[in-house]
Amino acid sequence: MQNPPVSPFYKGGMIDLPGDELDAVIDGALDEDAGRGDVTSDALIPRDLAGKAIFLVKEKGILAGIDVAIRVFTRVDASINTEIFIKDGTSVKPKDVIAAVSGAVISLLKAERAALNFLQRMSGVASLTAQYVEKVSGTGVKILDTRKTTPGLRRLEKYAVRAGGGTNHRYGLGEAILIKDNHIAVLRATGMTLPEIITKARRNAPEGMTLEVEVTNLPELREALNAGADVIMLDNMSVPLMKQAVEITGGKAKLEASGNVTLANVRKVAETGVDFISVGALTHSYKSLDISLELEEPFLKGMKLG
Repeated sequence: MQNPPVSPFYKGGMIDLPGDELDAVIDGALDEDAGRGDVTSDALIPRDLAGKAIFLVKEKGILAGIDVAIRVFTRVDASINTEIFIKDGTSVKPKDVIAAVSGAVISLLKAERAALNFLQRMSGVASLTAQYVEKVSGTGVKILDTRKTTPGLRRLEKYAVRAGGGTNHRYGLGEAILIKDNHIAVLRATGMTLPEIITKARRNAPEGMTLEVEVTNLPELREALNAGADVIMLDNMSVPLMKQAVEITGGKAKLEASGNVTLANVRKVAETGVDFISVGALTHSYKSLDISLELEEPFLKGMKLG
């Protein structure tokens, strides 16, 4: 049987999360922050006081999540007016104004933290991804994310990776066959060889599904190639060993480098000739981008809701 075409991996530019699911994520964040109410604002802020606030960038980076942040405000109060000035995937710098929200001040304050939590973190993921993508510029290598994401926020974080110029690996366990070290260890304990494991996976997998296998040395690489793997993950291999792997493979499968990849060494890894480099740090070791919500004072002096 002919091997199915390789189609790694997720592509696209929009948040691939249905509106009701996105609202559920947002509502969970709001309930976590203000489920018992905003007692400070309730005690101090007149309900008919109107205001306007802007999202202000404090450091250089890549924007991601502004639509999510804006949606937080309209979930709190459907009457809030919103304006977006800079789109996701855009480079931003200090003093850039991303968006504005206006309406009841008490509603703006209630939505503020949840909105910023989404925006700062998603922009942090996009900014780190962009740094990795820039490092491998010109090599043709794609930077992939992993499943090492914040529970419940995977689609948002993988969207942020795309906003930063990266490519999504499989979204979940049902997207592709990926035979990893633990699968291999379990089945080898029953007497199976690596080629037998790959053959069994191909036989039992849904037709046309990409099959990837993790290897740690060149003998395993040869076995995976001979067994017809579509993608082979080179796990924690040295740069010289990866170069040999590329030569041995000769384009017969796609190669993914994984493990101990940093901004300092990702260029050297890319120059070995691999096709993909997966980086768990994109979604588990990023730094949130510094963005604040600033209430504009002229709108706080005596303005009342109509």
